[in-house]
Amino acid sequence: MPDLDGAPFVAIFTFFFCIAAVRTQATYWLARLVAARAVAPPEHPHRLLARARAWAQGPSAARGIAAINRWGVLAVPLSFFTIGFKTIVNGAAGLTSMPFRRYLPAMLLGCTIHATIYATVGWAAWEAALAAAAGSPWGIAVLTALLLGSGALVVRSRRRAARARSAEGPAPYAP
Repeated sequence: MPDLDGAPFVAIFTFFFCIAAVRTQATYWLARLVAARAVAPPEHPHRLLARARAWAQGPSAARGIAAINRWGVLAVPLSFFTIGFKTIVNGAAGLTSMPFRRYLPAMLLGCTIHATIYATVGWAAWEAALAAAAGSPWGIAVLTALLLGSGALVVRSRRRAARARSAEGPAPYAP
């Protein structure tokens, strides 16, 4: 993460806007690709595409699709007020093949919301939390414990999923 202390607001805003735009466009287009390829299994499945297809068939994608179905195109900019749900909604917009001419203005509004939040209070809150934690040995211990715990949960869930896959044998293709 670059050092944004003392940077002009426009530079900080542009940085966060670009990050949000690239990330949401990648999510939308990857989901569109998954939706387009979901009809027939590929001859040689790409690992990233297989993981995206598995996500597209999971519960978080279903929540995003439900939000898109309920709120329509408004779900896209509204999702930028949340943490984590924006990826689900942008992916759902791609999975449902929301027309790009409707998605793009909603996504740009959402990126503007995201950049405004993070260029003002969001970035300041993040810096304050890190400074408070780094200035205290207890804060460093808590951050280290959180990172180690998160890593352990990821490793455990991946091992559990691998064991379940190996016990089931090869998974049949399900679009």
